[in-house]
Amino acid sequence: MKTDFTKLVRTSAQRLARPLGALLLAAGVAGVHAAAPVQPPRAGQQAGVILVVGDSLSAEYGLKRGTGWVPLLEKKLAAEKLTAKVVNASISGDTTSGGRSRLPALLAQHKPTTVVLELGGNDALRGLPLDMTENNLTAMTQAAQKAGARVLLLGMQVPPNYGGAYGTTFSGLFAKVARAEKAALVPFFLKGVADVDDPVANFQADRIHPNEGSQAKMLANVWPELKKLIK
Repeated sequence: MKTDFTKLVRTSAQRLARPLGALLLAAGVAGVHAAAPVQPPRAGQQAGVILVVGDSLSAEYGLKRGTGWVPLLEKKLAAEKLTAKVVNASISGDTTSGGRSRLPALLAQHKPTTVVLELGGNDALRGLPLDMTENNLTAMTQAAQKAGARVLLLGMQVPPNYGGAYGTTFSGLFAKVARAEKAALVPFFLKGVADVDDPVANFQADRIHPNEGSQAKMLANVWPELKKLIK
């Protein structure tokens, strides 16, 4: 059988045309939520302290201050009449190793009741060992739980050029850790942002970071699972 190289080249070009951020999807194992069922907070109920430990996707990289999904979360809590303090400890370019080293001090300082871990994408982009990423996510989850906080993991995925085996293993890390540590999981953090027909319109000029218009959708992906945990 002859190979249709024209079709092959066209397909490859189409893949390369997609923004890098569109390939950083949440782990594709949906429905893995090993945490025990939690009753949603009632209006006016104290939601405690929510600590977000993430990278540029949560640090408002390239955005006007106050327009990222984390500041929008504060507004959402107020609209829901939930009294909570949100601490955004996200740093652009951070890895799971960086988050792991910073977390103990953050837990001691802020005493969060809920910790949102949005890290791992930069590990993959740098080609760091998968077992290291898994170990760091596990250690952070365990540390937060030991400190009395509930944990929500936001999974990520890598571009296909990293190889099928690497991509599959990496995307499965988040669900694996969530299942093992009985933590909550958002399957697709960028659902509706990076997995649409024309994702370019949802990203900044660098084609990596979601733009301001995408932040509300990112929050909408996080909120259903987060609401189950806060109290």
